[in-house]
Amino acid sequence: MELLKVEHLTKIYGSGENRVYALDDVSFTVQKGEFLAIIGPSGSGKSTLLHLIGGVDKPTSGRVYVNGMDVYSQTDDQLAVFRRREVGLIYQFYNLIPVLNVTENMTLPVLMDGRKVNEERLSQLLTVLDLKGRENHLPNQLSGGQQQRVSIGRALMNAPAIVLADEPTGNLDSKNSQEIISLLKMSNKSYRQTMIVITHDENIALQADRILAIEDGRIARDEVIRR
Repeated sequence: MELLKVEHLTKIYGSGENRVYALDDVSFTVQKGEFLAIIGPSGSGKSTLLHLIGGVDKPTSGRVYVNGMDVYSQTDDQLAVFRRREVGLIYQFYNLIPVLNVTENMTLPVLMDGRKVNEERLSQLLTVLDLKGRENHLPNQLSGGQQQRVSIGRALMNAPAIVLADEPTGNLDSKNSQEIISLLKMSNKSYRQTMIVITHDENIALQADRILAIEDGRIARDEVIRR
């Protein structure tokens, strides 16, 4: 089942002689439950692509469909709801709220949406992410790997249609990096969670189902690793 469809996506910054194509006519689809890795050099357009898929930025032209819905045909208010409910974002810099504890950081998107926290899902995620016993810890009381686990829990708490991770291991050592990727793979398999991960690490990319290589704002390679 097709979950994501990207059609002729283009993002241009500047005008005239200063015109820069961050993305140039990019098209592809992602199936529900697929684990896609996006690779490419710095400045190739990877993060721009992720932000456009997640409704964080708007394209110059082209379309993004999630579950058949045209993301950019929505109003700003509808887009805000879409980002809270349908997209889980994980960044290299964990973006946790310093004055909120682990549980509060993880449940913030649900509470901001005016919905009741699913306590069973919260408990399950705390267990899977090895955060049991640390529910009341503040971010500065956690290691880098633990903080990234909290950000993963926050992204998964709403059971989003798609999880977008931008260099999620960029700030971690190799041991913590492998643990984080293992957690994302587990989420992908156990919850059939559709996952798109930007990484500069080819070893991490090879653990995905499919690799999309971006160069100069265009798709240079689209390779299925496993089915």
